[in-house]
Amino acid sequence: MLKIRLQRVGRKNNPSFRFVLTDSKNSTKSGKYLEVLGHHDFRNEFDNHIDVEKVKYWLSQGAKATPTVHNFLIEKKIITGKKINVLPRKSPPKKEEAPADAAKPADAPKEEKAPEAKETPKA
Repeated sequence: MLKIRLQRVGRKNNPSFRFVLTDSKNSTKSGKYLEVLGHHDFRNEFDNHIDVEKVKYWLSQGAKATPTVHNFLIEKKIITGKKINVLPRKSPPKKEEAPADAAKPADAPKEEKAPEAKETPKA
C-alpha cells in the first residue's frame, strides 16, 4: 500500500521535512521513495511547497496519508474532513481508594474478628 508521509531532512537541530510517496513497508529512514510531493519547514512558515495536484491524484489512486500528513492537509484546506488525534491517549487520573473503615457509616456495628490460631514452632 502506498503512503504519503513525512521524511526528515536537514541538519541536526534544524529539521525540515519532505512529503514523499512511498511503499508502507519502507521504513521512514530508509530514504526510499517513489515521488517527492513537496517540502515543509515547520520552523519557517514561508519555506513551504506542496504540489496539490500530485497529492490529490495519489489520494484518488488509493494512497493513504499518515495521521500527521492528514492533519496538515486538512489545515491547509487541500482535503476536507476531521483531524485525527495523533498524540498518545492519556489515561484518566486514578482516584485513591478510601480506607475501608471510612467508607462504612459511623452507627453501623463493627465486625469482630475471630482470634487467630497461633502456630507452635516445630523443633
